[in-house]
Amino acid sequence: VEWPEDGGLTREWVIGVGETLAEAASMLRTQALRQVVPVAVADSLIARASKIMHKEPNCLRLEPPRSSSSSIVLVGDLHGQLHDLLHLFDLAGLPDEERMFVFNGDYVDRGVWGFETYFLLLAWKVLLPHRVFLLRGNHETKFCTSVYGFEKEISVKFGEHSKHFYRKLLGCFEGHPLVAVIAGKVFMAHGALFRSLEPGPSTRSFLVRAAAKLKLGDLDDLAKSRRGVLDPSAVGNNVIPGDILWSDPSPNPGLASNEGLVFGPDCTQEFMDKHKLKLIVRSHEGPDARQKRPEMASMDKGYTIDHVVKAGKLITLFSAPDYPQFQATETRFNNKAAYIVLEPPDFCEPDICVFEAVLPQPHVMPYYDHVNVMDSDDELDL
Repeated sequence: VEWPEDGGLTREWVIGVGETLAEAASMLRTQALRQVVPVAVADSLIARASKIMHKEPNCLRLEPPRSSSSSIVLVGDLHGQLHDLLHLFDLAGLPDEERMFVFNGDYVDRGVWGFETYFLLLAWKVLLPHRVFLLRGNHETKFCTSVYGFEKEISVKFGEHSKHFYRKLLGCFEGHPLVAVIAGKVFMAHGALFRSLEPGPSTRSFLVRAAAKLKLGDLDDLAKSRRGVLDPSAVGNNVIPGDILWSDPSPNPGLASNEGLVFGPDCTQEFMDKHKLKLIVRSHEGPDARQKRPEMASMDKGYTIDHVVKAGKLITLFSAPDYPQFQATETRFNNKAAYIVLEPPDFCEPDICVFEAVLPQPHVMPYYDHVNVMDSDDELDL
């Protein structure tokens, strides 16, 4: 991969990057990636993309082109499954002036091509900054990437340059916007809803109020929130970003804080009513998480419709099929994946497209102890 002489990315260059990365993943040893993606090229792309995203607001207000041929593609967790991302592009089409993409976080970890997946998405972001949007997931954090393989992946692939790259990538993670409101009717965020907090004059009084008064937040609360932190926590000034990355829907009414925020259908209705929404799209939960939540629908089709309320629907979207792909066949979930297409005139009726994994995948080994690693649902509490 060579950086363009004038620094101007082209569509052909970005497509070529995807093809080169896929070929390298299939044919070369892992350590050879540092020859395929030179340090200077990686530095330049990460810096350009990071600068763009740091300037974006916490909440993106996206207005798609109103032509009859325009569309918006919504994508859930990818988890370093490069070949399936390329397959998704084959099915849905590539980003262009008429086709907007909104990705909902969790680009890295668990899968073994996290860097390649993230690098390709950053390239599309730099090429089409007003048509490709990358929201933040809970795995775009220092804690998760140190536990679920991405830090180790960077170390193996880039050797003596790995600490430098990892720091730059963590800085890029901090810049991702948190949510998107699409065409004024669709709300998209990794975990979804969040609480409202009114900070007091000190941290102590802030925490007291947080514990005493748990109520649903709105977009005004989000606009005031500081997102530039590596590991948003369940308490303190970064609790709203923490909620957005980690919250989960429940079939039971109410708002509760227990290893993250859990919200019921009444909260979905309240939030949709307040902001005049018709659809909420979130991600965050794959088949492994849903296996431990029998009260919720399984993720075998790549999506679930979790809340159906008077105002509309809340959908969980997962875009990593046959997950996780490095495990033995009997321990895989063999799930399908999905993406959503929104089309004119209102861009709020979801066309859910289900797809299967590209098989066979190159033989790989995970970058973390997937047998003894802690359950990801408990991470925030830790």
